[in-house]
Amino acid sequence: MRRLTFACFAAACALALPGMALAQSAPPPVAAAADVPLGRLPDAAAPKAYRIDLTIDPSQERFSGRTEIDAVLKTPASRLWIHGRDLAVSRAEAVVGGRRIPATYAQVEETGVALLTFAESLPAGQVTLSFAHDAAFGSNTSGLYRVKVGDAWHVWSQLQSIDARAVFPSFDEPGFKTPITVTLRTPPGLFALSNAPQVGKDSEGGLDVHRFAPTLPLPTYLAAFVVGPFERLEGAVPPTPQRTEPLPLRIVTTRNNAGKMAFPLKGSQEIVALLESYFGDAFPYPKLDQISSPIMPGAMENAGADIYGDTILMMDETAPVAQKRVFGMVVAHELAHQWFGDLVTPAWWDDIWLNESFANWMGYRIGHEWRPDLNIGAGALAEGFAAMNTDALLAGRPIRQPITTNAQIDASFDSITYGKGGHVVAMIAAFMGDERFRNGVRRYMAAHRNGNATSDDFFAAMAAEAGNPGILPAMRSFIDQQGVPLLTFTGAKGRYTVRQDRFALYGGQAPAARWGVPLCLRRGETRTCQLIEGETAAIDVPGKGPLVPNAGGTGYFRFELPAREWDGLIATADRLPGGEAQAVADSLFASFRAGRANVGRLARLARKLVRNPDSYASGAALRPMGWLAENGFVAESARPTLRRFAARLVAPKLAELGFDPRAGAHAADDPDRAQARVQAVNLMAGTARDAQVRQRLLDAARAWLGGDEKALDPVWFDLALSAHVEDGGMMAAQALASRAVASEDEVFRDAALGAVAGSGKEDIARWLLEDFRDDRLRPAERRGLLAGVLGSAGTRDFGYGWLVANYDRVRAGSGIFLAARLPQMLGGFCSVERAADMARDFRPRIGSGPGALELERTIERVHACGVLKQARGSEVTEAVARLK
Repeated sequence: MRRLTFACFAAACALALPGMALAQSAPPPVAAAADVPLGRLPDAAAPKAYRIDLTIDPSQERFSGRTEIDAVLKTPASRLWIHGRDLAVSRAEAVVGGRRIPATYAQVEETGVALLTFAESLPAGQVTLSFAHDAAFGSNTSGLYRVKVGDAWHVWSQLQSIDARAVFPSFDEPGFKTPITVTLRTPPGLFALSNAPQVGKDSEGGLDVHRFAPTLPLPTYLAAFVVGPFERLEGAVPPTPQRTEPLPLRIVTTRNNAGKMAFPLKGSQEIVALLESYFGDAFPYPKLDQISSPIMPGAMENAGADIYGDTILMMDETAPVAQKRVFGMVVAHELAHQWFGDLVTPAWWDDIWLNESFANWMGYRIGHEWRPDLNIGAGALAEGFAAMNTDALLAGRPIRQPITTNAQIDASFDSITYGKGGHVVAMIAAFMGDERFRNGVRRYMAAHRNGNATSDDFFAAMAAEAGNPGILPAMRSFIDQQGVPLLTFTGAKGRYTVRQDRFALYGGQAPAARWGVPLCLRRGETRTCQLIEGETAAIDVPGKGPLVPNAGGTGYFRFELPAREWDGLIATADRLPGGEAQAVADSLFASFRAGRANVGRLARLARKLVRNPDSYASGAALRPMGWLAENGFVAESARPTLRRFAARLVAPKLAELGFDPRAGAHAADDPDRAQARVQAVNLMAGTARDAQVRQRLLDAARAWLGGDEKALDPVWFDLALSAHVEDGGMMAAQALASRAVASEDEVFRDAALGAVAGSGKEDIARWLLEDFRDDRLRPAERRGLLAGVLGSAGTRDFGYGWLVANYDRVRAGSGIFLAARLPQMLGGFCSVERAADMARDFRPRIGSGPGALELERTIERVHACGVLKQARGSEVTEAVARLK
């Protein structure tokens, strides 16, 4: 599953805030039990097959079902622990040898552990557990949830990580893989799908009955159920060397997206074929549905039935480059999971890192192979370097972390798993060589097909192919311990000593750590690689030119250089390959945040990097300056100088690129040029506050809102609508919010609500959080409004006070997965005092439950920023004032 993506106007950000009641009844009462298994269930029983029969009417507030589980009891039992959350179970019984033995069912804690108590002891051996149950549809993306699009209700499922138990009683753990046979009963005329092909359809009791074939063995979290008046585009993936028959493929979406189905169909066809070639294996399941949901925050790899957020999947060739990049990466990520995650599944949640880290790497790799013109592959490094900002904190976790309780599971779905994990996989693959790494993957897949596996199984497969016995301990050193290696170079002219430490922010003291660092360096055309395992190492780097300490940018580490080496490297930043330029930008800014580098050197890098032809590299040029301004390092007296500095760097580039906000005005551009323009306009309208660029955006927004559909390309929605709200104030904000919730265009809807939430005006923020009442506003979007208010410097303090006052109500409307991410919204502060406020206001409320780790990360991040500002704020202001 993809982590939460983009702004919080994506659906997984859903929370019930004041003004929006959840369409759910109160959960069943929770019983008490002293020996509740809060993590893995006892091994008293193992499921062997599921038969799930659900009645789903999207127009109603509840669904019902009958579930049968064939299981084997290890020993005689009078009670069993299973999973079920917020289910109203009207009948529970065991069927043994034709006899029906009644049972009582009781949920015993909030994550969904339930106890079955039988009227008499069951013998060891075969048993069928049978249930009748019903529950409320969710309004967030968990369990079975429903959304109204236009005038029609639709239902989707999202069961990872532990939300299958909110749909049917189950043994809801990844280690239990069984066939699942699904029947869906729906009002006549509705479309229904599940993981396997539909094998029959008839009518009973006035309902359509859709019957599906048994699946291959799956864990419960990969089951899928979709019901509604969906549009479909039928197609197939043509035969490949790995598959002799066409693979049925459908795009399934709501009616408002009916005109955007050709692009995802063609893209999915091509990506499946590329993945079959990489794995050397046919697509594992008999059909593939690619499904969109308007409130899905990312995507989910249900076997044969992937579900994506609308704006990830549904588009045409005129879509912005950034959106097409996301399509390629996420679709390749989720489809890679069909093999690596679905066909071979982790034995327990502490190995979910392997699923997600590998799929993240594959998403960028295969996405780039699908459309090299989009430069998707460079995004993997950008994500990895961004993850270092979290990994550098003292509050954290390693990539692989033991999971002992259900409440810990969803903390694994974060930037450490995706960004760091994907970067580490890329580093190991680059060091081993592509062919050896791929052969290790194929060996692992073949050994565990249709079963479960562990990290040790993966390491064993890699060890058999690696060729270098040190590479596997090196990989483990990055996976099993927290932190970012800092490699400090001393020396010159090709002869260096390298010392490794754990990177720490200014004012922090990181504990000692050692890694096996696969270090690849470059001088000129000469590249050399060496595994650094000790505290120090001597390295000779032949060749000419400045030292490039992270050749290719694939190394997961930061570096520090002597002043002369820094200056020589910075002087070439406009000519460095994109990945290496990103590595330079990350390490130099990290050096500043550690208290070493200065603003002058950051400015020199910005002047060079802004001219780098790679859009990911040039996009990093002014990021440090924007961060300094946003976090209050630059006094008001020096801000005009900073704006002029940004304009001098970016204006020539924008003049060269040209800028016309009208729809399709730059359609003939190659993707990297188009993306460079987006970055330049963002910098001119934002950091530089250029009046001319902002006026062009404002005029285009007014014309578009006035009915000229060609006046504004969707790529400029965010900037133009923000300018409209800034200029028009409360009246513009209220009108735009009303237009947004009336729209079925998810791109416009997200951008418009984001513009209103990020207005920076307290009166608008107060209206949004306290008075905006509209039934068309989704609970997911309400959380997005709060995140936008907290994300804007002008309304951040107001949003903090509001959240403190309303936290219990906000928390009550979210599940475990969403509650664990609430503290992330507070991360925009930069203040020692505000960090202390967070500790006082939120630690007692969150305790050790979901969100505890994210809260500690946020407190540390805010405190560290504040400490740095206290120490270097005056220096920064003086340096900025001298910029030319």
